[in-house]
Amino acid sequence: MDTLTHALSGALLARAVVPQGRAVPRYVAAGFLACAAPDLDFLWTSGSAVDYVLHHRGITHSLVLLPAWAVGVAWLLAKILRDRGGWRAYYGIAAAALALHIAGDLVTSFGTMILAPFSDWRAEIGTTFIIDLWFSGIIVAGLLASLFWKRSAAIAGLAVLAAYVGLQAALKEQALAFARAHAARQGMSEVQAHPRPVSPFNWTVFASDGEKHDMANVNLVRRTPKTWHPGDGFIARLDAPYLPLDSAVWVTRYRYGTTDPARAREAWNSDALGFFRWFAAVPAFDGEENGCLYFVDLRFATSGRGPTPFRFGACRRGGEWRLAAP
Repeated sequence: MDTLTHALSGALLARAVVPQGRAVPRYVAAGFLACAAPDLDFLWTSGSAVDYVLHHRGITHSLVLLPAWAVGVAWLLAKILRDRGGWRAYYGIAAAALALHIAGDLVTSFGTMILAPFSDWRAEIGTTFIIDLWFSGIIVAGLLASLFWKRSAAIAGLAVLAAYVGLQAALKEQALAFARAHAARQGMSEVQAHPRPVSPFNWTVFASDGEKHDMANVNLVRRTPKTWHPGDGFIARLDAPYLPLDSAVWVTRYRYGTTDPARAREAWNSDALGFFRWFAAVPAFDGEENGCLYFVDLRFATSGRGPTPFRFGACRRGGEWRLAAP
């Protein structure tokens, strides 16, 4: 989830749990800041894409460390808000906001290391796109309504938000069922479905085996394809590729390419790309450049958005595979 949406969700949470009184603005500000705090992990990624993959949503997003982080965040909040009550006055809202941040990241597809530093397992539910305007809109609507209907509006906003994610979970099962039907026809064993932008009904589904992925962009309720023309706008461009189920176009992407798969497999299994093997959920060969072999994770291949992020390569130098320079 994007950091602003996290922060707004923390403000909504604080408004829902703090009774009416003069302290409400102070606690709403505390919720806003605390729920954004875990994304400060960008400070130790040094601008490196590799560091980002390795450390983003790591120890600052850990459920194991949450009680300790809550103390530190509560102490900072007391200083920032100049509250003589000290960190204990903010510990509860800090812990709740940190937990809400983790939950907000879990519903996306990136993966969150909730057991760090004891495990690097990346948990993900994968119901919600990383920037979901409907998700964010529900939060903003709840905050605005709370200006008039106070705490009850914020509680209702959180309830609607939970229901929306529940709807997305049901839609994911529908997308997976569609992928399973294709996989059965093709004799493939693995299926995945990842949410896409603009609409909760937009999904990219995958059917995979050890050598390739079949992928299709689908909209679960659309009856006729949408067309896009220059001038229709960015949102329309993002939405147009998602076709009705009965019009789905399956595209094949190979894990190791088709030109020299043995060499690509060797590069992929090298130590240089070990971090990306750990991270990638739908890895695919993405071409050769200057003797370096590149791979992407197709769960981040979003039609209409431009180049796929998290693209890494390996080059053979002196008999060893080394990570390609960015």
